[in-house]
Amino acid sequence: MKVVIAPSPGGPEALLLVDAPVPQPGPHDAVIRITAAGVNRADVLQREGRYAPPPGAPAWPGLEVAGTVAEAGAQSPWSVGDRVCALVPGGGYAEFVAVDSGLVLPLPPGVSDVDGASLVEAACTVVSNLDVAHARAGETLLVHGGSGGIGTAAIQIAKARGMRVVATAGGPDRVRRCVELGADAGLDHRDGDWAAKVRELGGADVILDVMGAAYLDANLSALRTGGRLVVIGLQGGSRGDLDLGALLAKRARIIGTALRGRPLAERTAIVARVREDVWPLVPRRVRPVVHATFPLDRAADAHRALESGEVFGKLVLTVA
Repeated sequence: MKVVIAPSPGGPEALLLVDAPVPQPGPHDAVIRITAAGVNRADVLQREGRYAPPPGAPAWPGLEVAGTVAEAGAQSPWSVGDRVCALVPGGGYAEFVAVDSGLVLPLPPGVSDVDGASLVEAACTVVSNLDVAHARAGETLLVHGGSGGIGTAAIQIAKARGMRVVATAGGPDRVRRCVELGADAGLDHRDGDWAAKVRELGGADVILDVMGAAYLDANLSALRTGGRLVVIGLQGGSRGDLDLGALLAKRARIIGTALRGRPLAERTAIVARVREDVWPLVPRRVRPVVHATFPLDRAADAHRALESGEVFGKLVLTVA
């Protein structure tokens, strides 16, 4: 089969299309013939040599796929020909992938392979982090990067849960599109003190933050008393100063999470939660947002597009 791999760390040009053996299923695995694979920031970090795949995962990138079951292990509940999508620990940039059956989801009725591949990782990330923050209906969620793959999913899932959503994005057009997706308020992070504007709106009970160090102080100032800051990305750096006095005064919590490296049992539980709570909402109340598609052999162009900062929603690789 064909796979896209970065033999050595580098820019998008480091991605090469090469041959690799077709994977064989374990007893509880399904082998998926991939037709679409989501592109994520984690893939860029892996290409750059800054995010190694977990033990046992394929060496090539890709955290979410869609397609049809080509082969199933003896203990797998899936059947050959089933239309599915899956959360994978790696190996999505390929024509086939073997994955534990607990990480596989049926494609919702009326949802294309491209749309399915764009939603799995984001939905799992959002659900797991809202759960860890004990987010509740009626609370206010601040979503940073509301125009990104996780952000567009977070806006819709949180609204479906009865939360009030404030989203930040870069530029008035992207802010407008976040509001069209369901955000109650949109803020341009390039325009002045966004944290002050969040406070004017009453503050945030929960913040989903992809920036890390760069937003640490501002996030803390935007939290309500008892608020929870969930750090899910480090685009703004991994080290910063924290006013512990402000943290104590607000009785706030800072939570750091990651999805890919969790034990299999935790990931299968998250996938099951997504199937139960989110999948019935797709695509009526939670719709995939795909900016563009690229064929597998143009994965480098997909990475260039992602790094341009102009993407709204997700990019997806298609496999003939």
